[in-house]
Amino acid sequence: MKRLVLQTILFALAPMLNKTAGTRPAFRAFLRRHDAVVQIQLKDGSIGRYFDIRGGKVSSTKGLHPNPTVRMVFKDLATALTMMKPNADMGEVVHAAKNFKVMVMGPDALCVWFMQLMNLSQTSALQMGTPQADGSTRCTMMTNGGPLFVFVKAGRILRIMPIEFDATDASSWTLTARGRQLTPRRMATVAAHALAMKSAVYSDKRILTPLRRVDFDPKGERNPHNRGRSGYVPISWDEALDIVAGEIQRQKQVHGPGSMTIAHGSHHQWGNVGYYLSSLLRFGNMIGFTRVAANPDSWEGWYWGAMHHWGHSQRIGVSGNYGTVADCLQHAELMVFWSSDPESTHAAYMGQEGTERRLWAKQLGIEFVHIDPHFNPTAQLLGGRWIPIKPTTDAALAQAIMQVWVVEELYDKDFVAKRTTDFEAWRDHLLGKDDGVPKTPEWQEPETGVPARVVRALARQWASKRTYLAAGAAGGGFGGAGRGATGGQWARCMVMMMAMQGLGKPGVNMGNLECGTPVDHEFYFPGYADGGISGELQWNGNAVNNYQRMPHVITVNPVRQLIPKQQLPEAIIQGQATGYLWDGMATEIQFSPFHYPMPGYPRIHMIYKYGGSFFSTLSDSGRMAQAYRHESIECVVNQSIWMEGEAQFADVILPACTQFERYDIGEWGSGGGYLQHGFNGVNHRVIALQHKCIEPLGESKSDYEIFSLILQRLGLGAMFTEGCSELDWVKRVFDSSDVARHVSWKDFCRKGYFVVPPEKPGLEPAVNFRWFAEDRPKDIAEPQPLPSQWVGPFGKGLQTPTGKIEFLPETLQRADPENPERPVLNRYIPAWEGPRTAELAQRFPLQMVATHSRYSFHTNVDGKNSFTGDIEDHRWRVGGHAYWIVRLNSADALARGIVHHDLVKVFNDRGAVLCAADVSPLVACGVVKSFEASAEYLPVECNGELIDIGGCMNLLTPSRPQMKGTSSMSPNSCLVQVERWTGPVLTAPQAPAPSNAKVSA
Repeated sequence: MKRLVLQTILFALAPMLNKTAGTRPAFRAFLRRHDAVVQIQLKDGSIGRYFDIRGGKVSSTKGLHPNPTVRMVFKDLATALTMMKPNADMGEVVHAAKNFKVMVMGPDALCVWFMQLMNLSQTSALQMGTPQADGSTRCTMMTNGGPLFVFVKAGRILRIMPIEFDATDASSWTLTARGRQLTPRRMATVAAHALAMKSAVYSDKRILTPLRRVDFDPKGERNPHNRGRSGYVPISWDEALDIVAGEIQRQKQVHGPGSMTIAHGSHHQWGNVGYYLSSLLRFGNMIGFTRVAANPDSWEGWYWGAMHHWGHSQRIGVSGNYGTVADCLQHAELMVFWSSDPESTHAAYMGQEGTERRLWAKQLGIEFVHIDPHFNPTAQLLGGRWIPIKPTTDAALAQAIMQVWVVEELYDKDFVAKRTTDFEAWRDHLLGKDDGVPKTPEWQEPETGVPARVVRALARQWASKRTYLAAGAAGGGFGGAGRGATGGQWARCMVMMMAMQGLGKPGVNMGNLECGTPVDHEFYFPGYADGGISGELQWNGNAVNNYQRMPHVITVNPVRQLIPKQQLPEAIIQGQATGYLWDGMATEIQFSPFHYPMPGYPRIHMIYKYGGSFFSTLSDSGRMAQAYRHESIECVVNQSIWMEGEAQFADVILPACTQFERYDIGEWGSGGGYLQHGFNGVNHRVIALQHKCIEPLGESKSDYEIFSLILQRLGLGAMFTEGCSELDWVKRVFDSSDVARHVSWKDFCRKGYFVVPPEKPGLEPAVNFRWFAEDRPKDIAEPQPLPSQWVGPFGKGLQTPTGKIEFLPETLQRADPENPERPVLNRYIPAWEGPRTAELAQRFPLQMVATHSRYSFHTNVDGKNSFTGDIEDHRWRVGGHAYWIVRLNSADALARGIVHHDLVKVFNDRGAVLCAADVSPLVACGVVKSFEASAEYLPVECNGELIDIGGCMNLLTPSRPQMKGTSSMSPNSCLVQVERWTGPVLTAPQAPAPSNAKVSA
């Protein structure tokens, strides 16, 4: 009987394919791509049928063909039936493939095409998007800034807008605080840069055809010294793919495994399939590559410092935030925003979601204090006390506050006695008993610029009220003052301050109301860092949940060589580098150095660059230009959407399309990986199908297709794709998640999104650290610490050697006790680049702080002639050029003869950038406020000096690590001078004309 079933399935296959081709144009076009004879059979030959595909028509014949183009061979009848039936169990399919119970043989490109053809026959009839009365189709999209509706007509994007919920969507949560019922608005409030994505799609900076540098000949002279200077000529995809695939093979043959590195930014296009930790990592593992080991650039001071006091290694040293929205609104009386500006940073992806909650706090009478060199947008919105401080001196202010608490006995003695260790040594240090210098408010005043009377008043106010400490971008960590030379000291102080005030008691916690909403944390959907389709079990969160839920073949990169990201230029130029791992599995891992090159491996000779530019995101990024031009780098490939940043340093440029031109799937704000339950910064969990809204512009292709086409030339395409298109992978992600239990795939494709119901009453998440304060077993649903990391009974205590908050960290005493830059006792050590570096400060007297921009997301939306370039706070046009903004105090401007919107040169020994001045009282005297992540790097030579007019402020920031024994960046320790520009009008260097293809909005 089973034999008859298989024979019937094979017999019906050809009519089914022909029928689908007759009714579905997309399928018909895909069918016509190739002619082939495809044999499907059992291994013993007892059952077989071959299919002759010619000119878009399929005929079939029973039996075995003597010379088929493609052969699909099943070991036995059971395997064939499992895999050939509709809606096959993917676990069984993957199991069969991994154990060679099925084999697809033939030219790799034809194998991939046929397997994708079979899947397309099942998906081509799906209705994608919701038809509208005006003839347009409403699609959906998830972006770095939130979920969007995308209205499309005649193959063009008409408009985009935030998703508006309808009556069929899940309800909102409600909480009670101080007699009020608080319910968020039923809408998605996205970041400004999300709304600029249409203009980015249709930007005139799009790369629309493959390009080759004019003086790069892979078979002759390569002229590496001309990278960034030469122009480009359009080439065909076949030529581009042949060059790239040939170079990958050549590197292995000539230099050995690991001679190619893949360099990428942390954030590019959103999605679980197209993200770098998904398809890019799968691609890299297929070919083998030397990994650029990232530093924790959003966590710097927390990973290298705070982690040692309270653990949280799997959160890279930052605090969780469960239940903190309700606890803060119900119990807190004061919020101290310390280097925290959530109205600008949105906790990375949350748009304006937290704004409403902070306004609730204001209405409920909670007081606010803002400690920041800049009177930032959060302070402007909420009001309260602004305490301007000199950058990099925050740890001194923190110690003076704690000194007041000790002297006036304003700390929680019971909590300190029971839930901390070694407080006496810290107390004695604050009193100056160990070094003769009491850390009084008067001691810190010349260092920080904060008057002693203000410090005492703040210390007393803080201790007399139930206080939430909003430290860094997310309130419980990330960025802020943690990204300077004293970043580790500051983050350590933040933990110790909370320990002295009873962390976890009602109204005493960490957070800025940006995260901690009462959403359903147990509803499963993978975050973008949970591995996607990578098959990699080490460098993402794949092994935790995703791999078990979405069966797929694992992939392995056999190259163990690593390069520390911050030292990538030195690794190339000097041929060696030493770094320290960013690995949250355990606190102790960060102490072990790794060295490049690793014995047995070659130096790198090829760079494959993907995603956002390192220029503007890597500190002292001018080093990259020299590295790209180094003679040891034989080939540079850049897979890019726009001609910007370091794309101009490539030998071959592969034009990728935007996420609006391909399929993907993702959840709003859900990073996954080290950002566990990161979605609880939004008011409503939204999971969206990222529709392929339009066809790729010009000759651009999706990242996934580019990887597939390269690998097909290497015979690895079928292994990479597992026979799936991007949409097929999206379906596999959907099926693996809890969304599939609530809505059908068909309905999800049409509507495009799903709103996760809020947590049911009584099941709301417990308050973070409440269990610790009350000495109970942990009741927070997060998978850390690991079972072996509890020093006492399972579930009790923190992930520290004592299970308590440690004022003198045991991990530092054990592994790094003599480090003068990270002492066990958290002494204040002035910044190695700051006001105390006298000679340097005399030449460059202003301290520059360059934070994340409110109007772009790294380089993703900046430039490209999007409307963000018309926002005065982002760029200012002078003579037709949109200059980057630098903000300086009125007194500093007056002393330099600078008036509002003058062009100014911001410079130091590392470089010079031409900006537009924003003269403002919103920044402290002696401080320059700007932003990182300009997409433009436009160096122009003037009177023998190279000046960037694109706004690449990280040309000026130092590459030195925060402290010895770490791979920690410190861009906010940066001294500069600012001068009014009196030189000639500088024009941008002529960008190479990528192609003749047109982009129209």
